[in-house]
Amino acid sequence: MLTGRRPDTVRLYDFYSYWRQTSGNYTTLPQYFKQHGYRTHSVGKVFHPGASSNFTDDYPLSWSEPTFHPSTDEYSNSPVCIDPEDGELKRNLLCPVLLETQPLHTLPDIESTEEAKRFLQTVGHDPYFLAVGYRKPHIPFRIPIKYLAQHPVEKFQTLDLDYPPYGLPTVAWSSFLDVRNRDDFQQLNVSFPFGRVPDEFKLRIRQHYYAAVTFVDDLIGELLKEVDLSRTIVALVGDHGWALGEHGEWAKYSNYDVAVRIPLVLSAPTLQVKSDRQKIENVVELLDLYSTLVDLAGLPPVPGCNVQQPHKATTCTEGKSLMPLLQANSSRDADTEWIAYSQYPRPGTYPTLFPNSDEPKLKHIKIMGYSMRTDRFRYTAWIKFDPAYFKRGKETVDRRRTKE
Repeated sequence: MLTGRRPDTVRLYDFYSYWRQTSGNYTTLPQYFKQHGYRTHSVGKVFHPGASSNFTDDYPLSWSEPTFHPSTDEYSNSPVCIDPEDGELKRNLLCPVLLETQPLHTLPDIESTEEAKRFLQTVGHDPYFLAVGYRKPHIPFRIPIKYLAQHPVEKFQTLDLDYPPYGLPTVAWSSFLDVRNRDDFQQLNVSFPFGRVPDEFKLRIRQHYYAAVTFVDDLIGELLKEVDLSRTIVALVGDHGWALGEHGEWAKYSNYDVAVRIPLVLSAPTLQVKSDRQKIENVVELLDLYSTLVDLAGLPPVPGCNVQQPHKATTCTEGKSLMPLLQANSSRDADTEWIAYSQYPRPGTYPTLFPNSDEPKLKHIKIMGYSMRTDRFRYTAWIKFDPAYFKRGKETVDRRRTKE
């Protein structure tokens, strides 16, 4: 989403390398706006923190000022959840809290909202690019306890298909290791990798997930009150979905639709639609956001990457601008083929703890799952993968592509 290029172009499938050093010095989405006179600011989790963004969230190349990370981030995976069984502090999956009991008496997403509001109050009429990365509904579900009341557990029910489908290829199975790693989940003694989660706990997971979504919805609404929508483009987007028991799976580590479908809402002063809201039915990708935002802002269009050598150009995108869909009278553009792709790596054909089959390091990846989605069909293929293939350098990759 931020480089406008596919995983097989950037060649990063884990969080332990910086793409500018291992793949190419690509112009990122915020960097492109910065180069055209915008003040750019990152709040919360935008670039993945750590080695994958050079421990700086790609500052100063992408951002005009140092990025903001909430001070309470460090407690996100700490034992700060009061366990309902024994009252002790634990690292639970389900973690409704009272703010006054939490470190610094607040939560990361609340801090991010306050920082984003502060930034908006300083920009005046200068052009700006503000990215706010909210953590919720990422696990653990550490949220103000009051949001549970908006989603009583009684409104949820077990699913008809909350078990692994017959004939499921084991390589496609997500064993949701991050969920299993939580203290309250471990007390359930769910067998690895295909054990079923008890029905009562399933309902509570769904309750807490929906409560987390409502919590962040409120914060987004609070932030948008500070935005002048008459002169501001707004993109509301998620980076992945989350399974809530469909096919017996939880979390995000798969190529299933429920794990890769996301919300994408665009608002812009230049958009003219017949009503206040227009639903686009076409299948689109996060890759398309780069060129779409550039077009909406009236900046020079970003060229498409060379199909044979997409890693060569510094500034290009493999996505498509959504402007034809946004401007069309009909939500379907008959002249353009709209297809979405997704990938997921595995270390082998069967779920494992070591190496982690949900989040394998590059050196452990032996299989790559490729999914293609159209408005009517979905196809997934799991293909042998050699991590050394991408370590030989760009020239070797180019020669092999030419030969094949």
